[in-house]
Amino acid sequence: MQPAFNNELYIEKQTKHIRERIGLFGDKLYLEFGGKIFDDYHAARVLPGFAPDNKIKLLLEFKEICEILFCINAADIEKNKIRADLGITYDLEVLRLIDSIRGLGLLVNNVVITQYSGQQAADMFRSKLEKRGIHTYLHYPIPGYPGNVDLVVSDEGYGKNEFVETTRQLVVVTAPGPCSGKMATCLSQLYHEHQRGVQAGYAKFETFPIWNLPLKHPVNLAYEAATADLKDVNMIDPYHLEAYNIRTVNYNRDIEVFPVVKTILKRILGKNVYLSPTDMGVNMAGYAIEDDQQVRAAANEEIIRRYFKIRCDFIQGLVDAETVEKIELIMNEADLKPSDRKVVQPALEKARLKNAPAMAMHLRTGEIVTGRSTNLMTAAASCTLNALKVLSGLDDAMLLIAPVVLEPILRLKKDIYGSDKPLLSLEEVLISLSISAVTNTMADIALKNLDRLSGCEAHSTVILSPGDDIVCKKLGYNLTCEPAFASNDLYDGK
Repeated sequence: MQPAFNNELYIEKQTKHIRERIGLFGDKLYLEFGGKIFDDYHAARVLPGFAPDNKIKLLLEFKEICEILFCINAADIEKNKIRADLGITYDLEVLRLIDSIRGLGLLVNNVVITQYSGQQAADMFRSKLEKRGIHTYLHYPIPGYPGNVDLVVSDEGYGKNEFVETTRQLVVVTAPGPCSGKMATCLSQLYHEHQRGVQAGYAKFETFPIWNLPLKHPVNLAYEAATADLKDVNMIDPYHLEAYNIRTVNYNRDIEVFPVVKTILKRILGKNVYLSPTDMGVNMAGYAIEDDQQVRAAANEEIIRRYFKIRCDFIQGLVDAETVEKIELIMNEADLKPSDRKVVQPALEKARLKNAPAMAMHLRTGEIVTGRSTNLMTAAASCTLNALKVLSGLDDAMLLIAPVVLEPILRLKKDIYGSDKPLLSLEEVLISLSISAVTNTMADIALKNLDRLSGCEAHSTVILSPGDDIVCKKLGYNLTCEPAFASNDLYDGK
């Protein structure tokens, strides 16, 4: 199947558009970067052909004039907020991202801690950064923000924030997750820059929603599904419609805050530079879609995946009932059912027949493979081994891992670790497969096909253990789970 999204065209158009925006202001542009700076797999799933590392590719086009500025909310540090897809806290994610970005030769020296009000955890994080050579700055809560413009744009508002000394023409402001204060950081910097006589400007880089697609296009609905817990709602931009008589799509938070942002920008810059939230954006993604039907199908798949995730999050107490209602409404708007996902019914049927947790996997070759939990290994491990046999052209009855390899691991888990349910996890089975590959030709063939599992669709009839879930993500599975625990145990139920 040909890619539905022209990645090269996107990079070309996006780069040109950002250069034009830099030229609009002259001295410096603060570019708010929404979404993930690395590994944008949501975009890659809904726009087949979109490269997950596109944002980094774009930044490398501006390598000589660009620097990265991170911001992180002090409250998120204090609460140990977790980035769900990686399972690490926001503060650790900042460290990970800085290392990754520096490894590519991009400049990053500064971190802003936003909404700082003396949080001890934020102080400790700041100390850690400073000792490693990262300059750290504090931005404070402003009473009545953002509506109290007189206070906001004053020495007691933005003026109280510590000014970040930047050296490049393009300053990309990013964060480990949403609600970290990216826009406020950009506007605060603009205030300080203009106090110093620097002609700096602001723009916003968001891939979704795509402003020049219809409001209820599946790609835009998939964005709503992805942000259901944030209560984001796509809307027609009324300011753009009034100014240009053109219907464009934006989301509620940007539309609601635009009148205030417009006023703040006018106070700082001395003129109106934007007439609508859409004007603020630099997003050429819509122009690079070449197969709308394929994109629609991919986006519908993503909506269903988000549906299952939210249902699982709900029974684990991670989201509220309103979020579940939101995703169900999106499913209805898109005219989708959970069973529209091809791997759901085969997994449920396998579980029913074997009376055990099961997983089904839709390989990129077209086959659907299943596996179940046994007295030896988890359903994820079983299904993965079965998939490797199919991809390797091996008989299903063949043992890829000799019992002599598995038995010592089971004894270790039972006798030393004290586990009363010593099932082998997916990671343990793959390590065992790697060991077996040294002497077993068939295991070696199967192991060499492991990378072919990336991008496959998978569905489990129970919520996976954290260990199996992480390994499935590392292998690149597009995984969903039924909202059901593996057992009734309160501690080991997952």
